[in-house]
Amino acid sequence: QVQLVESGGGSVETGDSLTLSCKSSGGGLGPYAMAWFRQAPGKEREFVAASRRGDESTSYADAVKGRFTMTRDNHKNTVTLQMNNLKHEDTAVYYCAAEQSYGSRWLRVPEEYAYWGQGTQVTVST
Repeated sequence: QVQLVESGGGSVETGDSLTLSCKSSGGGLGPYAMAWFRQAPGKEREFVAASRRGDESTSYADAVKGRFTMTRDNHKNTVTLQMNNLKHEDTAVYYCAAEQSYGSRWLRVPEEYAYWGQGTQVTVST
């Protein structure tokens, strides 16, 4: 069973960049589909990016496509989210999630993930 810990959040200004990291302990990430979600105050948790098991391709929400890049390193048990050209509307708590997955279907819904980190706050000021 994996335990996930996010880091790298902070307060930045519009147009700045941040890199979030999610490190797993208690198990390697190889068997897992991984994803980033975010939740702004008063809103539901929403999909940001996903990576499938054994597949280097990624899927992104339209709101972040072209600005965010998700990568995973199964040897280091780490996934990262590089966020460029940040906007005020990117302000949220960002969560890393993992789910053991044996198929090729993209998992883009929070309920599909069993393992979650504690979240890291990203605040983008105008």
